[in-house]
Amino acid sequence: MNPKQIARVCHEVNRAYCASIGDDSQVPWQDASTDLRKSAVDGVNFHLNNPDAEASASHENWLVFKAEQGYEYGEEKSEEDLTHPCFVPFDELPLEQQAKDHIFKAIVNSLADENAPYE
Repeated sequence: MNPKQIARVCHEVNRAYCASIGDDSQVPWQDASTDLRKSAVDGVNFHLNNPDAEASASHENWLVFKAEQGYEYGEEKSEEDLTHPCFVPFDELPLEQQAKDHIFKAIVNSLADENAPYE
């Protein structure tokens, strides 16, 4: 799979996870903004290039990406206002938000290895 395909899987799993915790704000991949898709692909590329990186490093990479787009902390997530409630250090995130970074990393590492030869 290429990075965009892996990003799509990550996005859809994240959307399902968010729904399971009562967050129905996530839209399907095909309806996601270009910026949201770019963010997901950037996260995939980060893990492809750093397969041993911790989930916290994934979040830090996301923070850098979002900061470059002009995002800052805000109680409400808004692409229009460039605010996000998760725009904080990883250790300040609620556990259910930290879990998203662990899930993302696991998906990327799993799909990146799907063509590895069997031993």
